[in-house]
Amino acid sequence: MAQSTYDFIALGALVTRLDPGIVPFEYADHYDLHVSGGEFNVAANMARAFGKKTAVVSAMVDYPIGAKVEAEVRRMGVDGFYKRFSHNGVHGPNMAQVWSDRGQGVRAPVVFYNRANEAAALLGPGSFDWEKIFEGGVRWFHSGGIFAALSATTPELIIEGMKAAKEAGATVSFDLNYRAKLWSANAAEGIDPMLQAQKVLGEIAEYVDILVGNEEDLQKGLGLTGPQVEKVSKLDPSAFISMMETVGKRYPNIKAVATTMREVKSTNHHEWSAVLWSGGKAHRAPVCSLDVYDRVGGGDGFAAGLFASLLEEADPENAVRTGWAHGALLTSFPGDTTMATREQVEAFAAGGSARIQR
Repeated sequence: MAQSTYDFIALGALVTRLDPGIVPFEYADHYDLHVSGGEFNVAANMARAFGKKTAVVSAMVDYPIGAKVEAEVRRMGVDGFYKRFSHNGVHGPNMAQVWSDRGQGVRAPVVFYNRANEAAALLGPGSFDWEKIFEGGVRWFHSGGIFAALSATTPELIIEGMKAAKEAGATVSFDLNYRAKLWSANAAEGIDPMLQAQKVLGEIAEYVDILVGNEEDLQKGLGLTGPQVEKVSKLDPSAFISMMETVGKRYPNIKAVATTMREVKSTNHHEWSAVLWSGGKAHRAPVCSLDVYDRVGGGDGFAAGLFASLLEEADPENAVRTGWAHGALLTSFPGDTTMATREQVEAFAAGGSARIQR
């Protein structure tokens, strides 16, 4: 019996995030473990908060950490399509670790990686049977720049998946998520990491319908020209909007570009907004003040709300507002994925407040 149509399928690396809370790493004696991954987070959010049928395509290592990750994927209501690897008991391959504390007040969060011998970096063209994965139908396919930065073969896999998704009739999205640390660590010897990223991400962008990325991602990740981002308010969309003509000329296949906007007053106090450029117009969400519990995953929360709304054929104004509302709510929970209900998202998007619900 053929599977029913997937609303959303994401391709990317699954990781564990070790979180000591507000305690600096060198003083911490315990850590919360969150299952994460930029692409998976979107799939999990869309399943849990918006009731979509979703899946993740990734590497899985058959050892206890992999079992933990796989169980969490199932718990979030996400199906898994995995290329499996055996752990040799010593070196791996491994499910990568992201170490990320929450900071506090004037003390910024700290993030670093342990992606040594990461199983997801071993993925490449031919790792998956896309015809089988898409056999029941797929409406939306998504990947991101973090996965693209892991090795020379992951970008080739992304493009292979995007081509297959387009043949299956899916909308294709990509989150640029430019991370200088990853590109610097994995760039070919003698190659400028930023130029390497621009070449790779530029090739991927040729297959994208919906792009997520701020003006810094567009400039550093795609090499597009624009105003100096450091000199513009983080809540001013003018720098982002001014680059849309450049995006349209370079990539006429891209139908819409979206980004969050965040002004960090302190680790726990952010001003938050978002903007969607679609159909030649900019649609901006309101600005709200966030009392942040855990900022990690807010951008993925925005993408999930935006994509879910676009799948439901919402108009751009409502879509960006839904993404903005869900991303805001996600920062009020621990971990990288949502604990919000659709009713909470819709209430906040419509102008709701934090008054007690009785």
